[in-house]
Amino acid sequence: MNGPIRRVAFVSMLMTLALLVNLCVGYLMRSDSLNAHPQNRRVTDAAFAQDRGAIMVGNTAIAETVPSKDQFKFQRRYPQNELYAPITGYFTYLFGASELEQTYGSQLSGSDSSQFVNRLIDLATGAKPKGASVQTTLVAKAQRAAAQALGDKKGAVVALNAKTGAVLAMVSSPSFDPNDLATHDLADSQKAWNALTKDSAKPMSNRATREIFPPGSTFKVVVAAAALEAGYEPDSVLDTSSYRLPGTNVTFNTTCGNSQTLRRALATSCNSAFARLGVKLGADALREQAEKFGFGTRPLSDIASVASRFPDEIDEPQTGLASIGGFEVAATPLQMAMVAAAVRNDGVVMQPYLVESVRSADLQVLSQTRPSQLRLATSSSNAAKLRQMMVEVVTGGTGWRAQVPGVTVGGKTGTANSDNVRTPYAWFIAWADDPDVAVCVFVQDAEMEATDVAGGRVAAPIAKAVIEALR
Repeated sequence: MNGPIRRVAFVSMLMTLALLVNLCVGYLMRSDSLNAHPQNRRVTDAAFAQDRGAIMVGNTAIAETVPSKDQFKFQRRYPQNELYAPITGYFTYLFGASELEQTYGSQLSGSDSSQFVNRLIDLATGAKPKGASVQTTLVAKAQRAAAQALGDKKGAVVALNAKTGAVLAMVSSPSFDPNDLATHDLADSQKAWNALTKDSAKPMSNRATREIFPPGSTFKVVVAAAALEAGYEPDSVLDTSSYRLPGTNVTFNTTCGNSQTLRRALATSCNSAFARLGVKLGADALREQAEKFGFGTRPLSDIASVASRFPDEIDEPQTGLASIGGFEVAATPLQMAMVAAAVRNDGVVMQPYLVESVRSADLQVLSQTRPSQLRLATSSSNAAKLRQMMVEVVTGGTGWRAQVPGVTVGGKTGTANSDNVRTPYAWFIAWADDPDVAVCVFVQDAEMEATDVAGGRVAAPIAKAVIEALR
């Protein structure tokens, strides 16, 4: 009799143990997914009942929480409306969060592990919990200048501190008003979401970091860097006569004469010279140089970003097209700003960042971003040569509209027209010595006749406005 009882007891013990293990595993392994499940309204209600911290530009909140007289207790508000939306993102009941609101969601809500002591103090004192604030690197006057200069044109503007990688301005147009999504009138929030997601202009997509475009002749700075690394000098003479891509009927007719120095070919943006030069250097050298500048990586972790691209396995004709920023070369405006910044920073590519620090409600620093080197794009001596070549683009070349009195500005224009349907893209990348800044302007639709679109005409004045705003 004792034997059967012992067996039953043993089986019961195993079943109880299995049940306990299942409960523990379920709690530990599935708690995050259950909490994040979109149908878990208890978690969403709790999140909206928290005093979420602010996102700051200087001393001004660009995302803040104010009391509300409804079931949610607090309302998320974006005082600058569309201006900073591509950076703050949104915090909503129906659609979750995006951009900084998502990346720093745990800190803003006060649930991050770094705020554990603060939560204990709040519990002991009976104080209402409050989230941490996120201090961005953005400069308000630069952000406003970029937005005003770009206007209603589709495109993006990025300005970086060339020495640190800090993002000083980031504008994407068209933008959207996060308040329309954050509203507690859920029917209105749903209508706004439907309208935004169906809009062919993609106002919720940050063109500065989340989309890649053919960079046109701004990519010639990368090719020039590869040439200098291969032993060319700014005064090396290039064949600038008309050039037919090997094995094709595609010909680059020239207005550059039969020969020019490398520096002059960059200043006049001579396509035949750079297509021929790129083929001589070879696709592998160009790809390696592009990767040194950051192509192929997602350089920004604070908000969503995509990698810029130099194509694999391309032949000579395709290499010629890629050398003038065509074929399948594609870059984000952020990436091209990084190219200009590296030239200014003695060839060193810095890791771009948007968040300077995170501070608790009592202003204790919870985290601080330290500038860090991403990679070395070129030697300091070659970077100095590139700087002088880019200065000549502005002083006596296609980028003259970017001149700022009393400031040394180096730049490169670009116009990308990969088909005969869309309006050409207008680009301009630049750096300045006072302030120490790098800028990229990308205009996707200049709202003018295609024959009038040029990077120097459309994009360079926008870069000038940003540089002037930072002085």
